[in-house]
Amino acid sequence: MRVFEGFENFKGVKNPILTIGTFDGVHVGHQHIIRQMNTEANKVKGESTLLVFHPHPRWIINDAGESPKLIQTLEEKLEKLAEVGMKNVIIQPFDKAFSCLSANLFVENVLIKTIKAHHLFIGYDHRFGNAREGDVALLKNFSAKGSFLLTEISAVEINTINVSSTKIRNALTSGDIIHANELLNSIYCVSGVVEDGIKLGRTIDFPTANISHIDPHKLLPKNGVYAGKATFDNQKHDAIFNLGLSPTVKNIETQPILEVHLLNFSGDLYGKSICVSFEHRLRDEKKFDSVRELKNQILQDESVARTLLRSH
Repeated sequence: MRVFEGFENFKGVKNPILTIGTFDGVHVGHQHIIRQMNTEANKVKGESTLLVFHPHPRWIINDAGESPKLIQTLEEKLEKLAEVGMKNVIIQPFDKAFSCLSANLFVENVLIKTIKAHHLFIGYDHRFGNAREGDVALLKNFSAKGSFLLTEISAVEINTINVSSTKIRNALTSGDIIHANELLNSIYCVSGVVEDGIKLGRTIDFPTANISHIDPHKLLPKNGVYAGKATFDNQKHDAIFNLGLSPTVKNIETQPILEVHLLNFSGDLYGKSICVSFEHRLRDEKKFDSVRELKNQILQDESVARTLLRSH
């Protein structure tokens, strides 16, 4: 998959089969569209192409604090797009000036003159341009003039797939990790760097890796204890992890922290980049009356996690 920084650098692609959107999560609905695009591309010796805006337009137009957290970071999105068959991605920087571009000029200067779209796939409710003035009706007018072919993805088709980024967000924030992973057709992951912690886990024979440098725009699942995989140095390890405030031992945290215990590993992880995959939710986070109670609960968590992870 080729990645182009800005549409002005998009060159060397014959008959682009284009779609536009954030594609947050690259869920099964997005994957369905990509398969359609690649089928069309094969007919005309073209290539599937996604035009995506970065940062997310809502961060620029709205108050950033009111904008939704993302299911995937840009890096995660690109990796997934390549995996599911997208051939080209144009990452268009989005700022206030670009947001003021009229819908007509966006179609004429960007889609037609610069990208030279051969065929455009677009959702029935897609809006674009200054004040979101552009819509499918405008695109149909350009298509009728022979500017490009147009495929409108209807509400019926979208409802048949029965998936959306909003549904995935809701599943994650409610702790339904199994459903979120089904909608994504992949395992939800959070990446960061292992940092030095208070090392309490070592004293109760459950050393944990504290994960920092998590992208602040990344959506975190509901606080709790999970089982899954921790990947670093290109190797996957079974793990249990706590996402939350560690109320038994800290009482000072105001933002969730991610602590990972590897089930079959010993060694120094400090400074390593790590990806944590959320496969099963074991329980809510809770405050225990003593560290001994906490240790006993972790022993139970570990036993359940080993059983669940062996079944896969």
